[in-house]
This record gives sequence, structure tokens and C-alpha cells, in this order.
Amino acid sequence: MPQSCLSDWLILEFFTEMSLVVHLQDDAHIFCRENQIKDEVKGVLEFINYVYEIFGFKYELELSTRPEKYLGDIETWNKEQQLTEALNEFGKPWQINEGDGAFYGPKIDIGVFDALKRKFQCATLQLDFQLPLRFKLSYSAEDEAKVERPVMIHRAILGSVERMFAILLEHYNGKWPLWLSPRQAIVCSISSNSVVYAKQVLARLHDAGFYVDIDMTDRTIQKKVREAQLAQFNYILVVGAQEAETGEVSVRVRDGADHATMSIDAFISRLNEEVAAFK
Repeated sequence: MPQSCLSDWLILEFFTEMSLVVHLQDDAHIFCRENQIKDEVKGVLEFINYVYEIFGFKYELELSTRPEKYLGDIETWNKEQQLTEALNEFGKPWQINEGDGAFYGPKIDIGVFDALKRKFQCATLQLDFQLPLRFKLSYSAEDEAKVERPVMIHRAILGSVERMFAILLEHYNGKWPLWLSPRQAIVCSISSNSVVYAKQVLARLHDAGFYVDIDMTDRTIQKKVREAQLAQFNYILVVGAQEAETGEVSVRVRDGADHATMSIDAFISRLNEEVAAFK
């Protein structure tokens, strides 16, 4: 193999291997003044609460304080009091995790519980006085004559995206909420005579922006519906000659035997309302 080709191959192999171990993190960094720490921390806690309520997670909060080995001086570390004040004003129960802070600053850890009550540490919020110092960051104060050093807040809502996805798989037990589901609906034709109309329904729902499949096999409608329920489709739409004539669909939900007949427009409105409400 020519040397140039060998080099290209080695580079490709390196990045292929790296892609297997790299994790996606939703990290962000907030730069603020010391007197803004409490409000910024409260804002992050409210953001975390907003996201976790959508997912249906219960969670607990822990304030991890100064470890035995740390950077900086005690005076700087005493500013972790603003985290305590932010937690108190946030209004959720929390507890102290003594001495488990990062070496560069205190942190708030958020542990979520899945459907089996197992705890996972996902979101985190860390106060950092050291990196702004190491990078010699500064800004002009309001009077423009005084130069001050900012504070950095490390913030992650999900943590590792892949890990959060795995937790959600366990949490929902395969029954994804409509807004997050890759199988929002399936159209099942009763017979070959209703296949054309089934395709029309599919096209309407696709055009409305939803993830929809179709079952045009010659199996009985009972088997089609049962298989769709096992596959955890949120909605199962049955169409036959009557629905084709009226321009409607017979709607069944994933976990129930009841069904209702409605127009395609009404069904699309129902989906839009549920997605907007994160259901």
C-alpha cells in the first residue's frame, strides 16, 4: 500500500474508533458577575425542572460542597452560599452531599428516577471560579474604571445524550409519548378495496408532519390491530369502505379497545394538540 494511502487509512480508522467512544454532551457555560450567581443558578434549576417535567421524571437535588483537595482560597469557596440560597428559593427539597464538590468549585447534582425507581445522575450545575482565573478573563465594571473577573457556571440538562436516551427507553418501557414517538400512527386497511383510501390517509398525515406507517397486507384486521398494539404505535387507524365513503378514520389508541370515528382533519388537530402539550 502506498504511504499516502496508508496514512489516509490510518486517519480513517482513528476517527472510526473515536466515533465509538465519543459521547454527546449538552454542556453550556454561563459567564456572569458574582452578584448574579444566585439568579443564574435559579434560572438553570427552573430550566431543568421544565425539561424533566415534560419527560415525566421525578428527581432529587444534592448540593456537593468543598472537597478535601481543592483549588483557590476559602474566601472564594464561601461564595457557594449563593447556591444554597438559590436552592432554597427554588422551593424543591434538597440535601447536602458533604465534600463531594469538584476540585474547582461546588456543584448541584440532579438525580432522576425511572419507572423502576432506579436513580441516575444526569443534569449537573457547577460553579467555577478557577477557569476564569486561569484564562485571565475580565470585563469592565459598570463605572468602566474597574476591571472585574467573571464567574463561570457549567450547566448540563441531559448530561450524556446517549445515556439519557437509554434511561428514557427504560422509563417509557417502549411506550413513547406522541411528541417523541417514532411510531405515532399506522393506517390499517380492512381489505384490498380500501387500500387506495388508506394511502390517501397516509399521505395527508405525512404532509401534516407526522411519523405514520401503513399495513396493506391481506391479514385480518384483528391481526393487524393486535400487531400494531404490540409494536406500540400511539394510534391505529382502521379504514374500510365506510370510512372511504365518508372521508373519516376509525381511531384506536395503543392501550385500549375503544375506538372513535372522526374526520382526518379532526384527527390531525388532535395530534397537533397532543404534541404541543408534550403528551
